[in-house]
Amino acid sequence: MIVGIGIDIIECERMRRSLEKYGQIFIDHFCTPDEQSQAPASESAKIIFYASRWAAKEACSKALGTGIGEHCAWKDIQIQKNESGRPKILLDGRAKITAEKLGVSAIHLSISHEEHYATAMVVAEK
Repeated sequence: MIVGIGIDIIECERMRRSLEKYGQIFIDHFCTPDEQSQAPASESAKIIFYASRWAAKEACSKALGTGIGEHCAWKDIQIQKNESGRPKILLDGRAKITAEKLGVSAIHLSISHEEHYATAMVVAEK
């Protein structure tokens, strides 16, 4: 049974401006060290990488019905890859507690991007 669905889209230019203006402080705000270690070396690829992670975390928080905030912090949602390279979500902290209260047993993530936009969709199910 579906508990929630979340979707988010971000303009890559917006991410580029934020990275340029705030740099590492901005990245540290929403990404764990493990996520940061997966970022590509190329600056243009980094923009898409971080925009995709931002969209995925926003979509997950929406699927949990909370948005980013008191019940779901940025770093409580970690975007990783499974053995085949497909993106997956790992929850920790308040986001994990929220998901447990909702009875969430599985979270499905799809990420897509192109030159100008990154988008993500999350389905949380019991």
